[in-house]
Amino acid sequence: MLKTLMKFDPRNIVYNIYSHFLWNQIKHKNPPHHIAIIMDGNRRFAEQKRLGERSRGHDFGVKKLKEIVQWVWDANIEVLTIFAFSNENMSRPKAEVDKLMELFRNNFLELVDTPEIHQHKIKVKAIGRIDSLPADVQEAIKKAENATKSYTNRLFQIAIGYAGRSELIDAIKGIIKDGVPATDVNEDLVHKYLYTSGTNDPDLIIRTSGEERLSGFLMWQSAYSELYFADVFFPSFRKIDLWRAIRTFQSRDRRFGK
Repeated sequence: MLKTLMKFDPRNIVYNIYSHFLWNQIKHKNPPHHIAIIMDGNRRFAEQKRLGERSRGHDFGVKKLKEIVQWVWDANIEVLTIFAFSNENMSRPKAEVDKLMELFRNNFLELVDTPEIHQHKIKVKAIGRIDSLPADVQEAIKKAENATKSYTNRLFQIAIGYAGRSELIDAIKGIIKDGVPATDVNEDLVHKYLYTSGTNDPDLIIRTSGEERLSGFLMWQSAYSELYFADVFFPSFRKIDLWRAIRTFQSRDRRFGK
């Protein structure tokens, strides 16, 4: 009995009540079809928690991402895109980049055997300059994509080796390579040459860590996305933060420039 009392934490009760309150506010309204998340603040989280090496924050970021993926599917959101690693991140210290590449390799391989992926028919797709990544990471990506390529229920996109400007440059190069006449170039055509071809643009983009910029993420696709900036580092992102972001999205009047 004493152990039970010692474990009692009234904050959990308050949190659960508030989480239930938020869920009741959003569950009967249309959820965003596509959510994109800029996972920012892993290294600063490590500093805040005095974990030693800043790169240790990435381990906590991976654990948090696994939670968020489940929350997103629970909220009936069909497409999730995450910004995992930019081209610019390659300039970070080699030890940190190597650690990140190991995490990417292991987690793409883990997706191949994740029961929920196959149970819910979730297609996995990596977007970015994948050929710039180490060979073992590329191979892990191929295995995850091949294992889920026939699935159509939901889509999980991971932006890795990604930069918005690079995406637009690659799209332009593709259009030129295919000899498309200038008179035929329009928004629909450009969309077909983007990394996200065949996917609707994100309805809601969330960035953690309190930074209020997109850092080149989905530059073309974000033209009419609703933006939500959460003032917590990514590993500290909670279910109530996601519910709040969705509630904010549902409260906005999306006119798409009209």
